[in-house]
Parts: sequence; structure tokens; C-alpha cells
Amino acid sequence: MANVLKSLREVHGSRLDEVLEDPFSSVPSPVPAQADPSWLTKTHMIGINVRTVGSFWRVVHYLRTVPTIYDAVHLLPIWEPGVVGSLYGMASWEINDEFFDAELAAVCPRLSTPGAQLAAMVRVLHLEGRAVGLDVIPHTDRFSQIVLAQPHFFEWLRRRGSSIVDHREDLAEEVAQAIYRFAVARGPAVEPPQEPAASTNANPLADCDAFFSPGTPESVRNHVLFGAPCERAARVRRRDELITYLHELGYEPAPATMAPPYRGLALDARSPTVDAAGRTWYEYRMTRPASMSRVFGPLARYRFYGRRDNNRNWEIDFAAPRLEVFDYLASHIVDLQARFGFAFMRGDMSHVQMRPHGVPLRIDATYDPLAYVKRRVREHRPSFAYFAESFLSPPGVMAYGDEVEHLEASEAEVTLGDLQSVAIDAPEFLPRLRRYYDIAASRAVTPCFTVMTGDKDDPRFDEFYLAGNELRLFLSLFLPTLPSYIALGFELRDRHETPADNEYYTKLYVFHEESGPKATRGPYRFGSNVALYDRVVRIRRFAAQVLPQLLDDRADARPHWLLAPDATAGTASIAWARPTEYATIVFVANTSTSRSVERLLVPLPPTAGPGADALAEALFSTAGEAGGRGTGPVPASARVGRGMMEVAALGPGEGRAYRVVANRGGSSE
Repeated sequence: MANVLKSLREVHGSRLDEVLEDPFSSVPSPVPAQADPSWLTKTHMIGINVRTVGSFWRVVHYLRTVPTIYDAVHLLPIWEPGVVGSLYGMASWEINDEFFDAELAAVCPRLSTPGAQLAAMVRVLHLEGRAVGLDVIPHTDRFSQIVLAQPHFFEWLRRRGSSIVDHREDLAEEVAQAIYRFAVARGPAVEPPQEPAASTNANPLADCDAFFSPGTPESVRNHVLFGAPCERAARVRRRDELITYLHELGYEPAPATMAPPYRGLALDARSPTVDAAGRTWYEYRMTRPASMSRVFGPLARYRFYGRRDNNRNWEIDFAAPRLEVFDYLASHIVDLQARFGFAFMRGDMSHVQMRPHGVPLRIDATYDPLAYVKRRVREHRPSFAYFAESFLSPPGVMAYGDEVEHLEASEAEVTLGDLQSVAIDAPEFLPRLRRYYDIAASRAVTPCFTVMTGDKDDPRFDEFYLAGNELRLFLSLFLPTLPSYIALGFELRDRHETPADNEYYTKLYVFHEESGPKATRGPYRFGSNVALYDRVVRIRRFAAQVLPQLLDDRADARPHWLLAPDATAGTASIAWARPTEYATIVFVANTSTSRSVERLLVPLPPTAGPGADALAEALFSTAGEAGGRGTGPVPASARVGRGMMEVAALGPGEGRAYRVVANRGGSSE
């Protein structure tokens, strides 16, 4: 702690002390407020699950080990979690006190709450030149405070035994009455604060309709139903009592679903489970499942639209948007952005496009909830950008219609893509990369070059990272046009020929399970792959030297390919050029991790002089020796003649960089 504070103070001086004294002071984001949100397409992003490092302040510690070429930070969800401790099953809008750092609070008394420490962390990252983004989630834990205090904003069903006996659209009215009866019978958890705008200060429980009306602030309902925000344990106990009450009546929020057909639910009677409170639960299944259809039992999605025929056939009425629900989610994100200074949002489950006919010809303000949120924030912060969690699957697989069309209609600047789901030497890697460049060149959304995401740091995906990790990182930093994304933990990831202990996978820290196959015991453990770490450091150090010299060639989304990715996967070699002020840097790569390229001929770019010879000085190789403080040894310069560069040999999974300058004095042969 002391060393990090000392190091930060040496760089930022009194500006750091101002943040530690007043974490909500104005430390502007490195992204100018009036910038266009397209800035996100030029970033190198790093994703961090705060649970893996232990606290908000430990994010600062970790990022001191990461060069500032990673100029955007995506924080996984920051709110209190619900069932199984899932970060994506937010239980309330309270900042997760699990991420509070007691050591920091002892040193900096003004940072005595999770919210203050989050604010301080964001502002320190601003001082370091990094933009920070938050997750925006269109769902919550199924029995979250949010669901129980706003039952009208969610879809409900009633169960009797292992059967769904009612799922009317207006069932939320019955649920609200039941929650109100519970509150009247038990009395307020604590006396609510006096709200100047509230019409029910005298007695918030005088009338059910008034209790759930907009005239009763959410904070009042939360105090009455659950208790004071600072008393998390008491709120959880009270919420559990209310869950038991509703469970006995058979009321449950409908679970969230993924992939077509999205709608049509039934209970699976084959394997009921009994929880610690003695409540029996059943899994849900789709009534007409397709290949990727999933039911997320722990999650409930906001009811953004009405239902046709009172939900008789589980059909959504997209012509009946529920603006109060859109505004509820958007208003919270507007407040969070203003309070903490977030520069962008990562939209969770952006691939969920439920309209059976795909994207309509005319797009209105309520086409997509995440787009609605982005637009609302941009009213106050025009530079606010949208990073979509979408995998660019073929039409009809993850969404109705075409995902690219959906992302364009949703106004996403960047989408995650799915390069992290394929080994770099797999036959589909280069065709997929080629498709991403085609999308970037012709469409309004730009795919990411994903090195690794938290979702893919999981025993099921070990095969993706057995070889080629150095080249994967090299490509992510030096390929033009595409932004990049990498998750914490990649730099030391061990080679797992067989699954390792759960504690070595960041994906399993999205949850907090104590038993079963996803259980973790103790904190996250970084790998011990020192050889990979040394090579990662070399690549990042070289990138820090070279990237500032490169001229911006992303504007038209057309990189200067010398050997473009083979759409048929017939060849594993690629080469591209990136200009500097005085020379051109040529990058070459062999995506095969098992075979060398013995002689690679690369056409030189026009910047070397049309029809002229050039000199090609070797700068860097990913295959250089590990260790050392420099960039390590590099191969001999390439032979050049007749506008071609000859690379004598390129090893398996190797990437190289050459500086090419025109040779006006004649051939170098």
C-alpha cells in the first residue's frame, strides 16, 4: 500500500492528494467530454473482475504493472451480488462492499465507504490516462431488491408444485399486493428517510398503490422492505423472509433467457433442489428450444415491453414499450456516470435481439434498452460510448436476424466478437479475422480483437491457450483498425494440458460458490508461467515504444494488407504495413503453431517507393529470448529486392516487425 501511494505521488503529486481527500472531486476523464464516441474504436482495453484482485484499490495496484498502452479499463459489475454471488445477478444498486479495502481506509480516512473507494480508483486511473467503463446489465438477480421493490418492472409467474399455473401480464399486480401485505404485517424494516418529493412521508404503507407509485421514492420502499443501505446483512435477512413468503404463495419472477426462441417456459420436474431455508426450486426449460437456447435461472430480465393477449402464448408486444422501465434503468446509469465519471458502458447480453423478424426497417427510441441507456447518458456526456457483448454469430444462432444489423441499430461503437473462442492456429481463425475486417470496413460497428475474456478463462476453454499466446497478444496490439480486449490473468496463464484447480480461472470468480463444480476456495491465484510473462512484457515494452510513432490509419477501416488473412485458411501467414513519419513498419506473422514458414515473400508497400528497392531492418520478434530488460534479440534484417521482402524463416506462432525505408542508392542484394 505505502509503496503504491509513494509511486503514485511521485508521478501525480498534489493531484493524488486531492483525490484521496475528496474522491468525488473533478478529475476529468482522458476522453474529452465533447468527443465523438468513436474514440472507443481506437482503444486497447483491459477487463478486470475486481473480485480477482480483492478490492477497488487493488485494481490500481494491478494496473501499475500494465503499460498505459492499455488506455481503457472495463470493470465487471460493481454492485452487490445475489444468488451464488454472481456479479451479473445484481441484488441491489448498492456498491459491493466486498470490494472495500480496510487497509486503504485506515491510511485515507476520507475513503471510508465502497463508493468513495470506487470513485477514488476511477479518478486515479484518469490521472494515469485511462478511461473507465462499467457494465450495464438489463437484468438482475431473480429475487433482487430491485425486483421486489419494483415488481411491475418485471415479468412474474405463479407455480403450483412443478407446474406453471399462471403467467398473465397483469400478475405483477397480485405480486405487488402480496409484497404490500408482507410489509404491513411485518412493519417497516427501518423508518424511511424523509424525502421532500415524497407524497407518502407520513405513512408510506397507508395504501398499496401509493407505496408502489412513482410518488414514493425507491429509497423509501427499500428502507421499508429491506432496511438501511449500510446494513447489508440485515437487508439480506429481510429480503430472504420476503422471498420465503412469495415462494409459499407460488410467485416467482420469470427467468431470463438467451438465444432464439427466447420465449415459452416450462418447469422441469425431474430434478428439484431444496435450499438451506428448506424451499424447493425447479429448473426452467424452453418449450421450443433451438441449439443455443438457454434459461438463466438466477436472473430476471426487465419487462421492457408489453405482452400480447395478456401473455397467453408468451409473446412480446414490441409495439407497446414500457417507457417507465426504460427510464428506470437509464436514470440509474445516468446518475452513476455523473457520480463516478465512467467514459463508456459494456452492454451485457447485447446479442439478445428478441424480435422474430429481426431488425425492423424503422428504428425508434425504444428499439433496444442498451441503446436507450447510451442515448440518455449522451445527453449529458456526448463522448459516452457503447461496447457491446455480442459474438457475431451467424444469423439466427444467438439472435433473431443478423447480429451486425442489431448492433448498428443499437448504436454500438465496438463489439466484443469471438476471436477468443478459437485457437490461433485453428482453421477458422483467419477467416474469422478477415470477416471482422470486412465488418469494420463496411458497417457502423467495429469488432474487437479479443485476446482473452473473463468468460473464456475457464477449464472448458483451456485448448484455446495451449499455444500461440504471444502471437495473439502481438496481433492484438499491432493490427490496425480493430480495438483490442484482454482480461486480467492472461499474462501469467499456465499451460493447462488438463484442468487446473478452480482458483486459477478468473471466470469462476464471477460467481462465489462454496460447493459444486464451480466452487472456489480462497482468493484467485495468478498462474506461474514466468516464460510467458517475460515475453508478454517484451511485447508490451516494444508496443509502448512503437505505437506512439504509428500514424493513425484507422479512419477508413482499411488496413494496408500486404498478405491479407486467407478467407479459405489455405495459408497461415499474414503481413501488413503501418506508416510512421519517416518510415514504414512491416509486420509479419505465422499463425501456425506447429509449422515454420521457410521462405516468405512479402510485397513491399508503396511507401517504400514504387518500383524501388528498400532496406528492411529487423526490429522485434515474439520468439526472442525471454528475460532481459530490452526487447531481446531479433533476427537479421530481411533481404529486399524488386519491391519484395524475403523473410528467410518464420517460426511457429512467431510475429515480427521490420522498419522499411526507401533505398535510393540501388539494390541491397
